[in-house]
Amino acid sequence: MNWKEEYKIFLWILGFFLFAYFMPIENAAFTGAIIAAFDLAKWYAQEHVLLCLIPAFFIAGTIAVFVSQASVIKYFGARANKWIAYLVAAGSGTILAVCSCTVLPLFSSIHKRGAGLGPAIAFLYSGPAINILAIILTARILGIELGIARVIGAVSFSVIIGLIMSFIYRKEENEKENNQLAMPDVDEPRPIWQAATHFFILVAILVFVNWGKPADTSEGFWYFMFANKWFITSIFGIGFALSMMYIIKVKKLYVILGTMAVIISAVFFYHNPINPFIVAVIATTLALTYSKDEPNQWLGETWGFTKQIMPLLAAGVLVAGFLLGSQNNDNGIIPNEWIADLVGGNSLFSNFFASITGAFMYFATLTEIPILQGLINSGMGKGPALALLLAGPALSLPNMLVIRGVIGTQKTVVYVSLVVAMATISGLIYGSLF
Repeated sequence: MNWKEEYKIFLWILGFFLFAYFMPIENAAFTGAIIAAFDLAKWYAQEHVLLCLIPAFFIAGTIAVFVSQASVIKYFGARANKWIAYLVAAGSGTILAVCSCTVLPLFSSIHKRGAGLGPAIAFLYSGPAINILAIILTARILGIELGIARVIGAVSFSVIIGLIMSFIYRKEENEKENNQLAMPDVDEPRPIWQAATHFFILVAILVFVNWGKPADTSEGFWYFMFANKWFITSIFGIGFALSMMYIIKVKKLYVILGTMAVIISAVFFYHNPINPFIVAVIATTLALTYSKDEPNQWLGETWGFTKQIMPLLAAGVLVAGFLLGSQNNDNGIIPNEWIADLVGGNSLFSNFFASITGAFMYFATLTEIPILQGLINSGMGKGPALALLLAGPALSLPNMLVIRGVIGTQKTVVYVSLVVAMATISGLIYGSLF
């Protein structure tokens, strides 16, 4: 018997017993934190699982099956041109309007396909950090200086942190490069434009179904896109159906029946576009289930990423809600007032505290802006505000748990430490200038 493993199980059981035994259920702050944890979990399930994570899982499955390993290695691999690899990785955030959790299946997929650690980490950071809409709203709502600082910080962070991670683990990267050099060239199973087209359609659907309403305006380009986002999504939905038939080679009968089901649901539930979206997901799943070869493999890879990531995300969201509260301003076990009091001024501590707090909090896409606006109104300094903007959207407790499962504990600790340290330093510099 492996007593080390048995003692580990015993300690988990003992820990749960002690927590249950001494649980201060009669304490109002504790019960409020419990409610906040489940409130955050409910909000996350309603707002992000259907429209963010499910498309992201299908995109990750697309990368795993339809984007060849040779293509990933060519642009992101350890032997790829560094300028191209980091340029593509750092610029990905302007295309993908994703949060720190939605980017995880995509990061896991390119890492699994052989991407170098540096470009993969740059992609992991830039995905949620360089959202073009978030940058625009930051400049508009929080000030042009903070918007510009966020752009400079986020772009440079993604590249610098990726380069540092690649340097620290250069022995592993050299071994990976040697292994990739020894790999024979494999012909692409299909023209690259076909995989790129299918990938682009899925990314467009992910972007438009999550297009948020601009704050305090009912006109202009951004509001026009928001007002018509479901119409635009439906156009890409037609493209998706065509791609399923002519690129992915799913039986046309399956695709036509699924498309008809979506159209009928759209007629009956025109007031709630999420229902046709759910029908589309179910129809796609069924079509891939009864398909063979690559289409069925696509569903298998998508389900594999779901199994790997969802349990950790669920646990992380509950813990984050318990500690720091929910989106409805319910306090966690750590009162929000304490956080606001600790991030005033521009001291080393206030910037570090803003960075570390932002790193563990969960921010959905664009929600960091109203939260930060409230903290600034409560006395938060400009330096800590930037530090939180640079650490918060790119990291969260659920995000860390999943990253650990992909690259290991040590690399995760190094990555998080680099983000927190650089956000702290950037906050100090910005706070001293402004």
